[in-house]
Amino acid sequence: MALFIGSFLNRLDKKGRISVPAPFRAALANSTFAGIVAFPSFSKPAVEAGDIERMARLSEGTDELPAFSTEQDDLAALIFASAHQLAFDGDGRVVLPEELILHAGISDQVQVVGLGKTFELWQPDSFKTFRAEALKRAQDKRPTLKLGG
Repeated sequence: MALFIGSFLNRLDKKGRISVPAPFRAALANSTFAGIVAFPSFSKPAVEAGDIERMARLSEGTDELPAFSTEQDDLAALIFASAHQLAFDGDGRVVLPEELILHAGISDQVQVVGLGKTFELWQPDSFKTFRAEALKRAQDKRPTLKLGG
């Protein structure tokens, strides 16, 4: 299972390419697709990304919903219809489609943020704002996690 940790500031070049951080590429080494799958987040101004196996698990999750329900239709359309398989080039870069760049408001820099089983691509200032808000929510609510065995 791929595990993405850490945060990296990378450059978006004029061709729309970003370098996927080396630790993330290493985490993806056993994936059946040599690249990432990315789609616009429907809850944040960011791009959701991960391996093809994670997308398969998301597909299984939507299959658990009642067939032809509005919830299933909405989630499938928001996730899979907008997803892009982005293959690595020889230098570990991927080309971000314009749709994803515009969604996240990315211009010349990209904050690549590990989230455990997935990662996100952000416009750096937007991520700083989101992170500060997330910290405030966590301080107010004091959430806890159960550790798996």
